[in-house]
Amino acid sequence: MIKELFTNLWAKPQEFADFAPELRFYVIGDIHGCDRLLAALMEKFDPGVPIVCIGDYVDRGEESAAVLRRLMGRPDITSLMGNHEAMLLDFLDDPASNGAFWLQNGGLQTLASFGVGGVTVHSAPEDYHRAASQLRDAMGEELIGWVRALPRGAISGNVFMAHAGANPTRSFDNQIRDDLLWGAAEARSTERADGLWVVHGHWIVPEPRMIGGRVEIDTGAYATGRLTAAEISGEGIRFHST
Repeated sequence: MIKELFTNLWAKPQEFADFAPELRFYVIGDIHGCDRLLAALMEKFDPGVPIVCIGDYVDRGEESAAVLRRLMGRPDITSLMGNHEAMLLDFLDDPASNGAFWLQNGGLQTLASFGVGGVTVHSAPEDYHRAASQLRDAMGEELIGWVRALPRGAISGNVFMAHAGANPTRSFDNQIRDDLLWGAAEARSTERADGLWVVHGHWIVPEPRMIGGRVEIDTGAYATGRLTAAEISGEGIRFHST
């Protein structure tokens, strides 16, 4: 089972522990408002196999509202939080302080997907408050509550999943929120020594890859048209892309 905590060839690297999840499942990389790519990718999956989404469902792409609504309507999918969902919530909670930063990082496209406009990175505080109020109305309390409740990580056997990976100097159950969402300084430079595989997105890579006990699956869907998933089982790992 999957426990919430917060090339199409099978591969089994020998320098690290074998993959030993409790069951076969798919992990989808950063979606970033690409709902049509998400739908196309999931058509490649075998029915009934669990799915985990690694976070960053909003911003940059044009279909953030559709992505959020699709995932909320699929309680069979384990959806994790990414730093862009955190930025959206920060904007709703304190529009004046967080508006410009969010808009600089793709928030404009998310607002537009919910029919909200009239703000830029140079807008006045009152404009940000107006946009946040309109966004709350467009999203509705159910969807906002769903985003707030997204877990930061999940684990199955020796496979740990979080949006930006995990701090290799900490045990999987002792991670810091910002490390899981934004990435620890050591996340991509220090190998884990506990036999865990860490699957993550956050950093765009030209090809999905396994390196240093990590599986990187963010292939920049909004810019490349390529959304990637890792299929993980006791046999190893297989990548699927749009």
